[in-house]
Amino acid sequence: MTLDSRWFSEAPPGIDAAFSLRIKEKLHEEQTPYQFIEIFDTETFGKLMVIDGSIMLTSRDNFLYHEMMSHPVIFSHPNPKRVLIIGGGDCGTLSEVLKHRTVEQVWQIDIDEAVTRLSEIHFPELCQHNGDSRAQLRFEDGIKWIQEAEPASIDIIIVDSTDPVGPAEGLFTEAFFRDCYRALHADGILVQQSESPLLHLPLLQRMHHDMRKAGFADTQSLYYPQPVYPSGWWSATMASKSNPLNGFREEDARQKAFKTRYYNIDTHKAARAQPEFCKEAGLG
Repeated sequence: MTLDSRWFSEAPPGIDAAFSLRIKEKLHEEQTPYQFIEIFDTETFGKLMVIDGSIMLTSRDNFLYHEMMSHPVIFSHPNPKRVLIIGGGDCGTLSEVLKHRTVEQVWQIDIDEAVTRLSEIHFPELCQHNGDSRAQLRFEDGIKWIQEAEPASIDIIIVDSTDPVGPAEGLFTEAFFRDCYRALHADGILVQQSESPLLHLPLLQRMHHDMRKAGFADTQSLYYPQPVYPSGWWSATMASKSNPLNGFREEDARQKAFKTRYYNIDTHKAARAQPEFCKEAGLG
């Protein structure tokens, strides 16, 4: 069966399944030095950004990903002040991080400036805090940046990357995790998007193994819904440099002084629960 031009369909290789959205029109396409970016207007999910044929975000459901990539790790850290975001060019994660008044400085390092500039046009709701005095937007190679970072200079590293292919492939390696470990403060935490536990379990197993081999004391995967990503079920994996990931600042999360659409203490607790097949696979 072939869908007509009124649909965008993503069919990841090796999965034998696809996800499709009916589109109104294509708004933009651009080949950058790093990747091919497309922007669509859809019938029911608002704006859609696609990079190299893979769905990155939509207006309708991006809050699930952005909130779960930021608030659980920040509330898991005892005193988060300095946050590094690698990737995240759409600025949705940055916007969520900046809601935390304890955060004093945020660096966002994305290799492709076009992602941010297009987001400012088509997803302005994600970019309204880009001018915050605490934020620095840098368009550089995140792997090189973390290699050159001052040791023990960062409290939290958030790796908000595309799938582990192309420019993002080097972000899923033991060598990269070692560089993150060195750059983190003694009680620092790394969190990285880790694909679908249903479809990409070997990747999650390898991430846990490589994070621990890189020196991290504890690892834990979080699970949450993400309708437009393969399987509709996504994950983020945290790695703590010293403290066990056996809790979070519940009272601070309960009394947070900002609004969220998905995240609360109950969704945080639910995300930490390990399905049986993930336990059997050795995921923390």
